[in-house]
Amino acid sequence: MALFVIASCQLMVVLDVTIVNIALPHIQTALDFSTTSLSWVVNAYTLTFGGLLLLGGRIGDILGRRKVFMTGVALFAVASLLGGLSQSSGELLAARALQGVGGAIASPTALALITTTFAEGPARNRAFGVFAAVSAGGGAIGLLAGGILVEWLDWRWVFFVNVPIAVLILLAAPRWIAESERHPGHFDIAGALTSTLGMVALVYGFIRAAQEGWRDPLTLGSFAVAVVLLLTFVQVERRSRQPITPLRMFADRNRAGTYGIMLCLAAAIFGMFFFLTLFVQDVLGFSPLQAGLAFLPVSAVIAVGAGVTSQLLPRYGPKPFMVTGALLAAAGLAWLTLTDIHSTYLGSILGPMLVFSLGMGMQFVSLTLMALSGVRREDSGAASGLLNAMQQVGGSLGLSILVTVFGTAGRHKAESLVPEFLSTATPAQRLVFQRTGELPPPWSEQVLASGISAAFVMAAIFTAVAALIALRVIQVRPGDLERLQGGGSTPG
Repeated sequence: MALFVIASCQLMVVLDVTIVNIALPHIQTALDFSTTSLSWVVNAYTLTFGGLLLLGGRIGDILGRRKVFMTGVALFAVASLLGGLSQSSGELLAARALQGVGGAIASPTALALITTTFAEGPARNRAFGVFAAVSAGGGAIGLLAGGILVEWLDWRWVFFVNVPIAVLILLAAPRWIAESERHPGHFDIAGALTSTLGMVALVYGFIRAAQEGWRDPLTLGSFAVAVVLLLTFVQVERRSRQPITPLRMFADRNRAGTYGIMLCLAAAIFGMFFFLTLFVQDVLGFSPLQAGLAFLPVSAVIAVGAGVTSQLLPRYGPKPFMVTGALLAAAGLAWLTLTDIHSTYLGSILGPMLVFSLGMGMQFVSLTLMALSGVRREDSGAASGLLNAMQQVGGSLGLSILVTVFGTAGRHKAESLVPEFLSTATPAQRLVFQRTGELPPPWSEQVLASGISAAFVMAAIFTAVAALIALRVIQVRPGDLERLQGGGSTPG
């Protein structure tokens, strides 16, 4: 029951990253978002989530994990209610940011609670397997749930649905989860703020570049601010007595490599969900429910991959699964680069999506185990927070880079199609084009497909880098696992 409560919280937090993807076209119409600014509906959540995860893990260590866990869940519920009631784009983005704060408090304490609830060895490995499957599959489940809610009710229910789930978690947690011991310490507010604001500036710079180009003064200024803030963050962490990001975590090559792999893979999976959701609805013409059902196989294959990997890890060790999983993900994304306006779901989308999902399922269990193996008990919150932060920050940063690639490729494609459009357009179509600068269907569909294909090229590069890190950096053998889980240092 303790694992059920913990996993339910993680599912709620993780699926909220993607549950809004299905609703994005409806949100755009209702609250007047531009196409490029629409990615902020995702990034406002993931940036605050990822940026404050490290602080959230430390708060759980200091104040008690069950209490902090429940506080994060309650805040998440309030923010979800406000998101569903939003009447403007600003109100929705503020609610999404507040959701991220709640998730940042609840999620790292949820993972750390596994280390204090389950004994080292097979029991904890099985718990990690369940947690990893929920974390990996929650994205696809969110897309399915989003499709059902948007089609049968309204886009606002993608936020309202979190409220009853959170209430049930709050009622069950005191009964089934024991409070952890407290570790005295201080909160690194300066580190949390500089890291979060630095990532916001960096992501804003990429999205601004997609809209206005790389020479835009605000684009260049955003990148400059990001560099200053992130360098300040490193200095703050080096001087702090109790940093939210203990830099000693990166001294271990296996753990540092694990964080790097997670950063790259999260960028790829966020991009896949975001762009395929747009493709199946705007090019293939799927309804929200059909789009959600189209992603259901992703959840199943990720769960199967995670389950099989958790059973075979003791025999083969994590490295083979980390390398193979990243290569499978890269192969799936490379396959998706072939998508165009003539693609079909069964013929062009489902196959590469399943290959990608199998690779991701193999990865998440291995990454979770490697990130937390050999960590001192008092650092478990910080270690879990850093792993989750890499996932969320990597997803936000990666999505912003992919949106930039998408926007640049789309502009080039649109420019090449303008002469053809003008030669056949009616006077009314020319007038709309002069006012909006946007091509109508079917030209707009070609622009969208071209941009998405280019984005998948970059996503495939991200996963190829992850495979290279796993191959060259990770140095662990199957026989090392028992020693690692017992608290020894990793080799190399």
